[in-house]
Amino acid sequence: MADSPIENIRHSFAHVLAAAVKKLYPKVELGIGPVIENGFYYDFGKLKITEADLPKIEEEMRNIVKQNLAFKKELWPAPKASLHYKKLKQPYKLDLIQELARPTRLDSARQARTALRRPPASRILTKVGMVHMGDVFLDLCRGGHVKNTSELPLDAFKLTSVAGAYWRGDEKNPMLTRVYGAAFGTKKELDDYLWRQEEAEKRDHRKLGRDLGLFVFSELIGPGLPVYTPKGTAVLQKIKDYSRELRKEIGYQEVYTPQINKAELFKISGHYDMYKESMFHVRSNYTEEEYFLKPMNCPQHTQLYASELRSYKDLPLRFADFANLYRDEKPGELNGLSRLRAFSQDDGHSFCTEDQIEDEFNRVLGAVEKAMKTYAMKYWIRLSLRDEKNKKKYLGDDVTWGKSQTTLRNLLKKKGVEYKEAQGEAAFYGPKMDLMAKDSLGREWQLSTIQLDLNMPGRFGLEYVDEQGKKKTPVMIHAAIVGSPERFLGVLIEHYAGAFPFWLAPEQIWILPVSDKFAGYAQEVQQKLLAANKDFRVRVNVENETLGKRIREGETMKIPYLLVVGEKEMSNNEISVRERGKGNLGVMKLEAFVQKTHIRV
Repeated sequence: MADSPIENIRHSFAHVLAAAVKKLYPKVELGIGPVIENGFYYDFGKLKITEADLPKIEEEMRNIVKQNLAFKKELWPAPKASLHYKKLKQPYKLDLIQELARPTRLDSARQARTALRRPPASRILTKVGMVHMGDVFLDLCRGGHVKNTSELPLDAFKLTSVAGAYWRGDEKNPMLTRVYGAAFGTKKELDDYLWRQEEAEKRDHRKLGRDLGLFVFSELIGPGLPVYTPKGTAVLQKIKDYSRELRKEIGYQEVYTPQINKAELFKISGHYDMYKESMFHVRSNYTEEEYFLKPMNCPQHTQLYASELRSYKDLPLRFADFANLYRDEKPGELNGLSRLRAFSQDDGHSFCTEDQIEDEFNRVLGAVEKAMKTYAMKYWIRLSLRDEKNKKKYLGDDVTWGKSQTTLRNLLKKKGVEYKEAQGEAAFYGPKMDLMAKDSLGREWQLSTIQLDLNMPGRFGLEYVDEQGKKKTPVMIHAAIVGSPERFLGVLIEHYAGAFPFWLAPEQIWILPVSDKFAGYAQEVQQKLLAANKDFRVRVNVENETLGKRIREGETMKIPYLLVVGEKEMSNNEISVRERGKGNLGVMKLEAFVQKTHIRV
């Protein structure tokens, strides 16, 4: 398949970047320069620069583009290419050529037999792609590119950042310097992208979470292990409560399962073989048996099901679980609330008959759609399938996978839902429907998931007695509404830019007495608000600061309502209301304000 025009532009800019860096820093070692979403990057060895150097490199890139250099691709024998880069002392290019010249992977026994009948030299890639950029630069590359640098829009690219990256992504390899760039077809597209990036930086949940006092990290506690303040806990609890409410509406019963489990449980479920690298190992002082902190709830729920003899009349049997989970994530992959070692999930598992799959699927999808509407997030559906070229990553046989993938695909088609298929994104025990939510900046987050599992029930020997008195294996449906509430909190902080909707705000109302003289009336207003709704999160701010400063502080903390009370308000049993984003709404009776906030809740 041919590359799209924008990919050709981005790929060509990557070569221009490499040429510019090579000219400015002649001893640099060249790595790779692929196209990525919104732009490109190039990896360099022996390059020590900071973002302060990017304008200089950009300027050199512009000079190169203005030379109207033609891109010309050639095929070189691998030995010739190796000799070329050996002379230039380019170890990473040599490494790439050696990789390309290894025996190609054979996808079938027939291909293997055919290949073995050929001479050994023909079983390897003997030629590699080389691209000339005029007489200025030569690079190892398969393409594609624009025909000439004159086609590259000089007002639609920008170098954006510098980072470190291990060669080939392996921490055992040398650390290289990675230079990122953005490139688009027009200046407007670039400007829009840069605005979104700037806005995303302002909304970074790690910064806003600290500024708004929602959570902290401690070196003494450890990386990936956040501590939630009373404010953060309030928001987190509201997220969980709403998921509980949605679960209850579709017939799930909440359970609680232990966080430490014997290894045998995970050996049967498949996690021991497929997921052990990401699990925390626990040792006891009193037994030699292996224990692990659980990374998921599904194996425990099979044991709840297995605790009784089940009839078809008991199905579907639905369990919801918010117990803590633990995953031994690599330190370099930990990122605020986005990737944690300790978290929970609004997890649920339904055990049902094959005839009940469609109804269970629609129930959960309806709850998910309702949640996304409440959180004001758009979304699309991804059907995550097995990687057919790497079946060793998955449990189960071809027949089971074929059946489960076809079932999910047909359910989506029947419901009339638009979706995209993604090979290799399935869980190791079954295909899944992932909800890809879009936040207010258009970024996508994988949140909700519905997974069809025809493997795990059989591995645990789960059964039910059907109408004819025969024993059958139930189907297991894994479903999460928002996924991890902790991770979702990070998403929402950025989605709302910290300005949570009233029902979700950590502090909903501040009451600001004009002076200490009116503190008693402020307390009275607070008590009346709590009497009207005990769940209001309301605070009387009597700090020794001017009213103006307290109002500004409330705005900085993104409090939905600031209620000012003074002589006039106390005399008339009223409050002066300031609403976030709208300013001063004037004076109103407390009862009218309560009614207004009830509607918003």
